[in-house]
Amino acid sequence: MNDHTTEVSMAKASHEQDQMEERPHGKVHDRGLMTIGLFKLGKAALFFGIGVGAIHLLHKDIGDEILKAAAALKFDPESKVVSLLMEKVDLIDVHRLKQIGAATFAYSALALTEGVGLLLEKVWAEYLTLILTISFLPWELYELMRRPNWFRVSLLVINLVVLGYLMWLLQRKKQNGLGGA
Repeated sequence: MNDHTTEVSMAKASHEQDQMEERPHGKVHDRGLMTIGLFKLGKAALFFGIGVGAIHLLHKDIGDEILKAAAALKFDPESKVVSLLMEKVDLIDVHRLKQIGAATFAYSALALTEGVGLLLEKVWAEYLTLILTISFLPWELYELMRRPNWFRVSLLVINLVVLGYLMWLLQRKKQNGLGGA
């Protein structure tokens, strides 16, 4: 083995060791999966809250609720944000609120499943997250091309990093014969 190959092998081993954290009972825990899992749990909580908000607005005057929220948040009722929301309020009826609630609860359950599975380091959760991340990329690219902004760019970058990490991790497990679980 030449010096360059040895250096590359040592650097790779050092990187892999940096990504792992020793558990008290001796099992190694992957920090990358922990980070992605916690991110997914955060998304689950966010979307659950949105679903609760949608259900809370059923049978209420949404325009009044927007004005109350604007006042509580010290927004000027004549501001661009409040005006934009008031223009769009007529697009949301009881049926649409039920759809929003159902969709956000379903997405929350999916993100919760991903997050818990990743924290438990289940390979099925890694594949589920990989598949879901890939499936959302065309939509994210479409939205980015339609209305580019830093939020959409950031979202795309985060998902590409998650995708790259999971692909790298699953490939490494496959090479090491650790693909079961």
